[in-house]
Amino acid sequence: MDKLLEVKEVTRLYRNGRGVRNVSFDISKGDIFGLIGPNGAGKTTLLKIISGLIRPDRGQVRIFGHSLTERFEQAMERVSCVIEKADAYDYMSAYDNLKLAARFYPDLPKARIGEVLEQAGLSPYKNEKAGGYSLGMKQRLALASALLSNPQLVILDEPANGLDIEGMVEVRNTIRQLARERGITFLISSHMIHDLSLTANRIGIMSNGNMIRLGAIHELLEDGMTLEQYVMAQIQTPKEADVYV
Repeated sequence: MDKLLEVKEVTRLYRNGRGVRNVSFDISKGDIFGLIGPNGAGKTTLLKIISGLIRPDRGQVRIFGHSLTERFEQAMERVSCVIEKADAYDYMSAYDNLKLAARFYPDLPKARIGEVLEQAGLSPYKNEKAGGYSLGMKQRLALASALLSNPQLVILDEPANGLDIEGMVEVRNTIRQLARERGITFLISSHMIHDLSLTANRIGIMSNGNMIRLGAIHELLEDGMTLEQYVMAQIQTPKEADVYV
């Protein structure tokens, strides 16, 4: 399969010693790649590096074959990201928030706004001001915004945060459908292991800034073991030199 994202020996350390260390992995077209780890494991730092928000101390990121540092615009042309927080203009409706975002894409059909609102489950609330939205609804609006430009790679940081059970199922089904029917590739960071086990086909487990396990979920799990049990076992007894690919 074609590799859309290649991360090679990326390191970024902060003064407090946290960050990411020598992380390498790749994602192929149509993958739903789940990035799992406890708070402080380095997940958000890694996503910021991949999306170009911060530079690594060393290492390289290539997206669609383009170096992120050398050809940033070409690398990010078909990428969409929601990192850390689902932001919106509270005094504007969901529709108007997306209409404003659509101005960055002059060739985007007007009908596209309605399509992504439907995909995110926000059509009935499209004329309500975002300031009255719950955290879960703002997460859905962020997903709609991420899908607006018809990206081929979507990077989502904790997309299920604040969602109720119904919302989690709807977002999960939307992601799986887009990957299956349109070949959109997803990189998703989450601490909700069970939900991610029902969404992703491949995972990377991070602990203390290191990528300690990589692989397809069905290949990593032993008979009868849940993903939650597997992740807890790896975090508690990490073997950083023994990485499955």
